[in-house]
Amino acid sequence: MKSHRRSLLKGAAASGGAVVAGLAGLPRAGQAAQPGGPTAGSARAFADPVQRAAAGRALRIEAAARDYPHRFPAHPDNGDEQAHPYLATYTKGLPHNELGEVQHQAHDALLHALATGEPAQFAAVPAGAANARKQLGPQGAFSFELMGADTHGLVVPPAPGVAGAETAAELAELYWLALLRDLPFTEYEGSSLAAEAAGDLSRYAGFRGPRSGGRVTPGTLFRSGLPGAEAGPFISQFLLKPVQFGISRIPQLHDTVAPGVDYLGSFAEWLAVQNGANVATVRDFAHQRYVFNGRDMAHYTHFDVLYQAYLFAALILLGSTDYPASLQDAGNPYFRSANQMGFNSFGTPHLTSLLADVAIRAIKHTEFQQFKVHRRIRPEELCGRVDVHLRQGRYPGLVHDDLLTSPVLQRSRAKYGSYLLTQSFPEGSPMSPAYQSGHSTVAGACVTVLKAWFNESYVLSDPVVPGPDGTSLVPYEGADRDRLTVGGELNKLAGNIGAGRSSAGVHYRSDNAAAFTFGEQIAIDLMREQRALYLEKSAITVTRFDGTTVTI
Repeated sequence: MKSHRRSLLKGAAASGGAVVAGLAGLPRAGQAAQPGGPTAGSARAFADPVQRAAAGRALRIEAAARDYPHRFPAHPDNGDEQAHPYLATYTKGLPHNELGEVQHQAHDALLHALATGEPAQFAAVPAGAANARKQLGPQGAFSFELMGADTHGLVVPPAPGVAGAETAAELAELYWLALLRDLPFTEYEGSSLAAEAAGDLSRYAGFRGPRSGGRVTPGTLFRSGLPGAEAGPFISQFLLKPVQFGISRIPQLHDTVAPGVDYLGSFAEWLAVQNGANVATVRDFAHQRYVFNGRDMAHYTHFDVLYQAYLFAALILLGSTDYPASLQDAGNPYFRSANQMGFNSFGTPHLTSLLADVAIRAIKHTEFQQFKVHRRIRPEELCGRVDVHLRQGRYPGLVHDDLLTSPVLQRSRAKYGSYLLTQSFPEGSPMSPAYQSGHSTVAGACVTVLKAWFNESYVLSDPVVPGPDGTSLVPYEGADRDRLTVGGELNKLAGNIGAGRSSAGVHYRSDNAAAFTFGEQIAIDLMREQRALYLEKSAITVTRFDGTTVTI
């Protein structure tokens, strides 16, 4: 990696040296760019041409020094790739043998490409099948950034180890999610299967999901545990309420997929997908409904457009009659202005473009963490090892006994005929490693922006839930309806997106949990960096996912 980035700078020097010369004069991180120089936030710096040029230059130098320090931090992984060579790492799309074990040369070729950062080496990585699916943007891990932290500058803690108790609990949760895909969330409380799932997950010391009274319950099942997200219905109001998109009013009805149709339940089908088989999803465009069960939530995250859910949430709030009077964050500089409103700064264009800004940076950071650092094995891959081990005893010690003795495995085998983790998507997971989740990194970043922009304590009026068949909305009459705040429902929205990825079978709980806080930090850093660019002085407050607050 270091040699690759050094070669980029050498190439710039060969073509004129402007890039290298500019970088060579930068101060170290934390060092003032121009002591005694112009203050970017002063009126003079914004009005006087000479002072403006100097202030703008100083801002860029300070940002470069902060975002590109002399040395980036270390990025530890969980050691699985070394402890269990070729068995506990991402290998999807590469050639595999009849047991689903990767061909060593192929995996080594992928690692070589990632080590060198040479496009020709990526092109030389072998595929496991003719017309196989393509790896999902591994070269994006090498991109630089001109705004916000570089991808190498923020650290995600190591993922849980493949043989540990936490991974065993996460896999059990995924098996239960698959078994419960078609049950409406509104029916969890009365379901014997949901009660069985909650009882099983309660026994895992490694389970990190929310509990009530020390136990997992049907009411806490598959929830994120983020502040406020436990109140009210499972699905956030921001995935249900109509959206005013310009002059179009959009009900959040979605196309569907057939109930009871799961994939990768047979070993032959599973092996073909590990080798890169590309299978299209059959979508039902004629029968639309609101998201109301795990299969719907998975389907939503299969086809959503990067920051779609958060743009819709913003439009729902911006379209409220209480915006900005009660809904705008009090730290917005225009909150109490008698004669001005925000526009390109601290107004609607600023907000909607900021969602896109943090979303694409979340994806850049994700690709670096997934491909260059962690390369965590996808759940479908690991459950292939579980299936082979339980049939042939081939991988002792690879997976914790907490999973191997769980009743969910027999439940799953009785339904699907194997110990494989069935998938909502016919092609299984995306063609990238598991950790951390890109969807949930975007969720963490975009939800943080929305919590900064709006009054988190505002209670949403007229909450709704999908009706019995999901084709209509009915009032939510729960006793906790007055606890459905903007902040809680935004956290719930992030949790729903994570749950959708897990319900599909493509991500572990920890993939989502780590991603939420990582995306949050990306957004906070970017908003702090942008604050210096404006004449207005803001003091926007955000409640973090850990319950603490930060002012930007």
